[in-house]
Amino acid sequence: MSLPIKEFTDGYAEKETIRAHMPGHKGKGEPFNALDITEIKGADSLFEASGIIAESERKASEIFGSYKTLYSAGGSTLCIYTMLAMCLLGSPSRKIVAARNCHRAFLNACIMLDAEVEWVYPRYESSIVSGEITAEMIEAAIAKAGDPVCVYITTPDYLGRLTPLDDIARVCREHNCRLLVDNAHGAYLRFISENGTPLHPLYHGADICCDSAHKTLPVLTGGAYLHINDPTLEKYEGYAKEIMSMFGSSSPSYLILRSLDMCNEFMESEAEEYFAKMKKASENVRSFLSPYWHIEEGECGKLTVLAPQSGYSGYDLAEVLRGWDIECEYADNTHVVLMLTGLDVYEINAIGRAFSSIPQPRIRVPLPDFSGLAPLEKAMSIREAAMCPREYVPVEDAAGRICSSAVSCCPPGIAAVTGGEIFSEEIINILKNYSIFHVNVVK
Repeated sequence: MSLPIKEFTDGYAEKETIRAHMPGHKGKGEPFNALDITEIKGADSLFEASGIIAESERKASEIFGSYKTLYSAGGSTLCIYTMLAMCLLGSPSRKIVAARNCHRAFLNACIMLDAEVEWVYPRYESSIVSGEITAEMIEAAIAKAGDPVCVYITTPDYLGRLTPLDDIARVCREHNCRLLVDNAHGAYLRFISENGTPLHPLYHGADICCDSAHKTLPVLTGGAYLHINDPTLEKYEGYAKEIMSMFGSSSPSYLILRSLDMCNEFMESEAEEYFAKMKKASENVRSFLSPYWHIEEGECGKLTVLAPQSGYSGYDLAEVLRGWDIECEYADNTHVVLMLTGLDVYEINAIGRAFSSIPQPRIRVPLPDFSGLAPLEKAMSIREAAMCPREYVPVEDAAGRICSSAVSCCPPGIAAVTGGEIFSEEIINILKNYSIFHVNVVK
């Protein structure tokens, strides 16, 4: 198949052109520098694409089955800003219904766009990173918000839980709301099917969504997709690109764009076979370990273990795995998360063998219970809080104070408290549980 960005950069690297243009390394030094170019003649321009980038994006759109798929060299963060702005700009309403277990990139976008959020708190259990979200919860939040322009869902979440979208999409259509999905961890779900239908949000009612291609596909860090499913979201041709240019760098990395281009070949020729093998290996390891370890249900591309059930904290278990030369994606007091996408069958089985060899004290470590977590009182909007003078204080001194900006660690980037909310004793204890000991408050 044609790989226009790769072919152009390869061809330019082979020439002995005097590069009287950016970047400053002039193609010299590291081997990959020869492929790192700028918007020279023939290289197209990401935000005004009409040549090789546009051609590559059209191929990606065909593979995903979208109306339009656009590349981002600024990760899903740029895509999140863009899809929110596409809904909010020109709208009389600034209201958004959003599930609380969102990435802080969403909160930063709300600051920039002056959005007003009606939160849907998932049904939490032992973590504020993951929880159940239902169509009924979304419908109640829409009614409370009054006239939201969109509903924003994160699925899969950081622990791998998948939120069923079909019923939520139906509710959104009934209330004339767009359904926006942060599918940062789920680009590969285009190639994982259930009852013959891919699990990707594009096939379950999302009007627009983003994928961090680099998280689960062979793409350089920062490579992402913005998928538009509903043509009416673009007020005119090029509108989405115009919005992207408001928030993205005017010098996007051609190394990232090249990797997105090359991923088209993988997706067209290898992805179906690879992910079928990965899924089977994942299911086999889960089945093998489940009698002995508490494996959380969720997407096949993640292996998420509830560590305290076996006498460990997530942090401790992650350290044990490092002794087996296995580095996890994420660990906290309760969970350890391993991403299986991109690994071969031998590597996935090696993870299973490591777990089967780890001794389990079977001394149950107490689990936190967040099922009764109370929504925090709101004192001002996210934007107002972000623009106020602030001070940095020990978290135990924050009770009753107004949070100035989202408090989270990254990973996972999920905020326990957002700007404008008042710190409660309960949330302070949760922050300590996640090893957060200082916070910013409104001065």
